Amino acid sequence: MKNRLFAVVALALTAGGGLAYATYNYMQNAPVRTVSVPMQPVVIAAADLQLGTELKADDLKVVQWPAADVPAGVFGSPKEIVGRGLIVPVVKSEPILPSKLASKEAGAGLPPVIPPGMRAVSVRVNEVIGVAGYVLPGTHVDVVATATPTQSQADVTSKVVLSNVQVLAAGTRIEQNREDGKPLQVTVVTLLVSPEEAERLTLASTEGKIQLALRNPLDAGAPATPGIRPAALLGAVAAPPPAPARRAAPAVKKSAPPPEPVAPPTVEVIRGEKRAREVIR
Repeated sequence: MKNRLFAVVALALTAGGGLAYATYNYMQNAPVRTVSVPMQPVVIAAADLQLGTELKADDLKVVQWPAADVPAGVFGSPKEIVGRGLIVPVVKSEPILPSKLASKEAGAGLPPVIPPGMRAVSVRVNEVIGVAGYVLPGTHVDVVATATPTQSQADVTSKVVLSNVQVLAAGTRIEQNREDGKPLQVTVVTLLVSPEEAERLTLASTEGKIQLALRNPLDAGAPATPGIRPAALLGAVAAPPPAPARRAAPAVKKSAPPPEPVAPPTVEVIRGEKRAREVIR
């Protein structure tokens, strides 16, 4: 009995080992099937590129991209875009698309960044006017002007003349530092305004003084303000006297209507076919 059991176990082990060995040999000698994916050359950024950068050959490189996943409009050779300017920042290994480039005639730097119909106007700032250096490219500000329409000091007025204006550049920088967002001390700030706003900003900076008020980027409101003068600021303006109360006109006493005459008592007298009423006196 024991011999039979031993023989069965030995046979099973031999058969299993042989099958495993045959399977291993088959897998080792089986032909390897390769699947080829169509590829396409795509121009990407070789490093992080700032807004307004004029593209050079060193800023770009070509990689093979699966043809089925290639973004629309990509470029296949750096020669097609060398010398053109970026109108948006680009990160490393990001494909360069036509929507991120200025036209060939626009060049590079600040001009192609200005949208059609808008203007870039620069104003002088210092640590106070520039909000301690926190007025950086991409932030939004209000412009507060202080001026007087006359020669009188009492007419000096401070008022918000422009609201929610985008800062295009601080000094010569047209992109904010992404890493730390530290303040940037500059003497000139460039604002993006319409032609009408450019007139108001120029007049405010030449006829008086301006102050930039930094805004929360999520705040898009533009409340209207009446402005303030020194007398109102110091509370020296007397409140206007209240309007005199109107006296009510005396009521005209109406005379009572005359009492209606009381009819005297009467009695009806019937004589044959005749009827008559006689007053009782």
